[in-house]
Amino acid sequence: MTDRPDASQIWMGPLVAVAHDGMSRPRIGIAGISIESSTFSPHISGDEAFTVRTGAELLAYYPFLERGRPLRDAAEWIPLTHGRSLPGGAVAPTTYLRMKEAIIEGISAHGPFDGFFFDIHGAMSVVGMQDAEADLASAVRDALGPDTLISASMDLHGNVSRELLDEVDLITCYRMAPHEDWLNTKERAAHHLLDRLRGAGGTDPLRRRPYKAWVPVPVLLPGEKTSTRLDPAKRIYAQVPDVEALPGVVDAAIWVGYAWADEPRCQAAVVVTGDERGTIAREAEKLARLYWNAREDFAFVGPAASLGDALDRALADGAARPYVISDSGDNPTAGGAGDVSWTLGELLARPDLTDGARTVIYASVFDPGAVAEAVAAGTGAAVELSVGGRVDAGPRGPVALGGEIVSITEGDDDAGTQVVVRAGSVYAIVTERRKPFHHLDDFRMLGLEPESADVVIVKIGYLEPELYALAADWTLALTPGGVDQDLLRLGHRHLAPGVVPFDTSVPDPDLTPAVSRRGEEDHA
Repeated sequence: MTDRPDASQIWMGPLVAVAHDGMSRPRIGIAGISIESSTFSPHISGDEAFTVRTGAELLAYYPFLERGRPLRDAAEWIPLTHGRSLPGGAVAPTTYLRMKEAIIEGISAHGPFDGFFFDIHGAMSVVGMQDAEADLASAVRDALGPDTLISASMDLHGNVSRELLDEVDLITCYRMAPHEDWLNTKERAAHHLLDRLRGAGGTDPLRRRPYKAWVPVPVLLPGEKTSTRLDPAKRIYAQVPDVEALPGVVDAAIWVGYAWADEPRCQAAVVVTGDERGTIAREAEKLARLYWNAREDFAFVGPAASLGDALDRALADGAARPYVISDSGDNPTAGGAGDVSWTLGELLARPDLTDGARTVIYASVFDPGAVAEAVAAGTGAAVELSVGGRVDAGPRGPVALGGEIVSITEGDDDAGTQVVVRAGSVYAIVTERRKPFHHLDDFRMLGLEPESADVVIVKIGYLEPELYALAADWTLALTPGGVDQDLLRLGHRHLAPGVVPFDTSVPDPDLTPAVSRRGEEDHA
């Protein structure tokens, strides 16, 4: 494994002392919507996709705001409403409007606020909209008024349009992919907000707002090519905390952008915030140029191959066990529908997997109808099921899965009821609802032991930490689906001009930062 920072060691240090005329206990609202949405998936994320937290439940979502913690005691936190979903397809307009209206109504009912913690992902697509986060941020700003400081926390796979940037005062994102620092990032966003309200930068309302140096970088790559476990992303992201530590700098952030949405805002971006205009402009351009200059160096985080080649490697005599394969094209944590059945069909068609001599675990396909049939048949029964391909038919549609029901497990918060069907050597997991399989206990609860399997195939891209540790060897299989890693075959049509690798006609883009502060005229 490659050495990388331990997220548990990332911390902000003490809050700044309250300045004269600073706010010792400001009122801070909390709200947002978080989802990553593939516009290439036919899946629609409706009300059922979102977990909506309000009040005490929302406050408890943030461990750094527990009673007795410094941030909790430094402000009066007013949790409004937050919707969070597993990545999926674009959000249904009625679902988005319902959550948006709940946020605005909460601001009206519980305001005014001195500050606002705006917890978003940055890659939410809504059917019929081009920049959903900017629309939400604009509505939040209108409801809060011009003087409330807004601090946005985002995923590094989000998108930073100028329209979004202009509505917030502070903005940051994760620095690790996989996202082991996701909570640290939210804490940093809240910490910076409190520092500014307590007087960092000055107690005048305008001076509380830092300058923002923003550079869109015309590169759009999948997360599986930009993992911070490996160079060049590892090397580039290592510069971010060094920039943040410079005098006059509040925060520095690099966004990879979201590759599976077809919108003009989808590209990489750099934002450095602070009080020294010259410093933040210089450092933003430096980070942007590091990213741009490395654009040809980004490679898949692991060995990549077709599914057939990946299976040949995994099943070869002498292959390391367990061998993990990423079924990357239908990864539900990137926005895949989760029911593409192509890979399962390929497994069932292989002659070397029909005799039951091996253990090949496949996670997973969601199909509530197939699960209901299996439950009716019962554990140990022989069944003939038609599985998957109902939301995203992909290249295959439903697959015939005949075999023995090994286990039926009910009550999972994400998956609902889960069944395991053995067909020869293949142990196929079929779930009632979409679920990612990131933890070993996800398998163990079904009666499967991933450590003793020959091959474990998971709908995922780069491996999450427990799978990464499990894998004696692994391959990233380039499979079809709504989050296909071969971006050029997806058919983007609405990206900004010059975004690599879709358009290589601009060999030397202008990476001069736009520097602005809310309340002042923008400067180039």
